Amino acid sequence: MALTPDQVDAYRADGYVVVPDVLDAAQLATMRAAVDALLAGARGVADHTDLYDLEDTHRPDAPRVRRLKQPHRHHPAFAALPRIPKVQALLTSLLGPAVRLQSVKLNLKTAGYGAPVEWHQDWAFYPHTNDDVLAMGVMLDDFTPDNGPMMVVPRTHRGTIHDHHANGVFVGAMDPTRVDLDLTRDAVPLLGRAGSITLHHARLVHGSATNTSGRSRNFLLYEAAAADAWPLAGGIFGSLEEFDARMLCGEPTLQPRMVPVPIRMPFPKAPEAASLYQSQKYMQNRFFEVAR
Repeated sequence: MALTPDQVDAYRADGYVVVPDVLDAAQLATMRAAVDALLAGARGVADHTDLYDLEDTHRPDAPRVRRLKQPHRHHPAFAALPRIPKVQALLTSLLGPAVRLQSVKLNLKTAGYGAPVEWHQDWAFYPHTNDDVLAMGVMLDDFTPDNGPMMVVPRTHRGTIHDHHANGVFVGAMDPTRVDLDLTRDAVPLLGRAGSITLHHARLVHGSATNTSGRSRNFLLYEAAAADAWPLAGGIFGSLEEFDARMLCGEPTLQPRMVPVPIRMPFPKAPEAASLYQSQKYMQNRFFEVAR
């Protein structure tokens, strides 16, 4: 499943690529069962936890979860997936033979109200010594125009790093009224069948609207970096041993590769900064409407 030269060229030029039908039916069933197993534990939960990021309309007796945080720490299926050879081959096609896992999250958009994600660049959250950093997204459902698919603005991965601050704090989103981008005209939705995989550069501008359809849109995201890309805003994860344990393939290194890439540091944090959704509550101007 290594990317073709044309796919690599497309990623380098546009900042993203969609690879169709990577997971087969059995693998999809395994991942969906893992999602269901974790979501079953949200009933009775009253507030955000280290696993559950809850919709504003969540109630303990009527759970609404918008993100599973670090699901690979709570269910083995999520830890195993990026080590499947055909999945790993996609990462090494772009990042080289030594790849480190940065983070894992599962963004859930339930039919009719799944929360939007405002326009942002992942790089704003975790700048590194070089920008061989990306996110691999696994479509656990069909992604259609009306169920809130991720949208990207092509070629923005080679442009500026936009300001993600408001009122003096890092809110994890760009103010749509203050960027020199036509986010309506230039945005491209990443559509595909369940089992397809997206790869997008950490500097690429992207976001997603509310799910207005009658179908779920669940998106499993693995953030990964070349082993010689070292985080600049924290992220050593407590110890070198733990940091090196995040290697998906290849060998770790103590020699970061330094590249002159644009950086804004993600500080100071918003009062609530446990997740992107909570940080974005402190925005001044939103782009996407929020369902109630």
